[in-house]
Amino acid sequence: MNYIETTHWMFSQLPMYQNKGKAAYKSDLSNTIKLASHLKHPQTRFKSIHVAGTNGKGSTSHMIASVLQEAGYKVGLYTSPHLKDYRERIKINGKCISKQFVIQFVKRNKAFFEANSLSFFEMTVGLAFEYFAKKEVDIAVIEVGLGGRLDSTNIINPEISVITNIGLDHTQFLGDTLKEIAKEKAGVIKPNTPVVIGQTQDETVPVFDRIAEKNRASIYYADQFIRDTLESDLKGSYQHHNIKTAMQTINLIRDYGYHITNNHLSEGLSKVVPNTGLLGRWQIIQENPRIVCDTAHNAEGLSYTLQQIQQEPYARLHMVIGVVNDKNLENLIKLFPKYATYYFCKPDVFRGLDANVLRGEFEAQNYSGNAYNSVSEAFIEAKNNAACEDFIYIGGSTFVVAEII
Repeated sequence: MNYIETTHWMFSQLPMYQNKGKAAYKSDLSNTIKLASHLKHPQTRFKSIHVAGTNGKGSTSHMIASVLQEAGYKVGLYTSPHLKDYRERIKINGKCISKQFVIQFVKRNKAFFEANSLSFFEMTVGLAFEYFAKKEVDIAVIEVGLGGRLDSTNIINPEISVITNIGLDHTQFLGDTLKEIAKEKAGVIKPNTPVVIGQTQDETVPVFDRIAEKNRASIYYADQFIRDTLESDLKGSYQHHNIKTAMQTINLIRDYGYHITNNHLSEGLSKVVPNTGLLGRWQIIQENPRIVCDTAHNAEGLSYTLQQIQQEPYARLHMVIGVVNDKNLENLIKLFPKYATYYFCKPDVFRGLDANVLRGEFEAQNYSGNAYNSVSEAFIEAKNNAACEDFIYIGGSTFVVAEII
């Protein structure tokens, strides 16, 4: 199989949460442990930092990786989901894994994958860990896919664990209260391993403190330790929290003998996009009219993004919006401004919510807009209607952004 055939097989034959949702969720680590054994435990052959959280874990992971790169280290970076190319998930110093490595990994292990009914995410984690081990990275930043305790990445023993924040997302898997979700995320806290918590939240502090104490893990609330933040090229007011989390993590990793100067820290935070290739976080596509896309897709993330929009100068606001079908729309819709013109669309994935259904839900709460047959059609119509002094926002789902950038 060539690269396209290989990735098509991975996407179509095995469940992929990014496209399928709940059907792809595995509720234990038995398959991942079995795969790690089959691959001769690659996760034990490199050092790592483990990053969990409801919002900001992708941005935080990229910030940490960028700083480590500026300090001269060979840095692996595992994140999800991808926007355009599957290989975006697995990088070393900002360069995607080669197509040939993906092809050969699947070829060597395909029979094992099929015999054990491995999920898309389990395979991908195995691929990332083997790649980082064989390429002998100095350290890898590993982003949790979903949750923490039962996530396939949670077989590593990191130098530091990170939990950015807790919000109500993926409640069908993780629980419907902040305390329940925090408990699942806290599964990444390991014995005698420091943990950085990005935001102090009254509901979750007792959960994290209790689990950290049980594991004899020193705990650091970044917003209590970091007062003055540095600038980052990742724009959007919500990145303020992520910068603090990354800075506190870097402060701790220095204690492990990593030589990271304040200049490395400053340069790393200011060059996240060129160093790591991160896309889709308050990404400005053009000016006059200003067009911005952002991958925020749950209530907590969208609240920050929409607050940022309110701070922008514009004459009229145009919102190109699409979501997946497992979102609690009642909690999301009330966050959006009613004075905007809406362009409803369905992202081109199995989980995408029909644009007419989305329009109906918004109209029931006195919002106005039209439904379109595709994301591109909605975007084109918004551009046609916008004057130079207007603002166009594209978001609601990672998949909507992926179709635009």
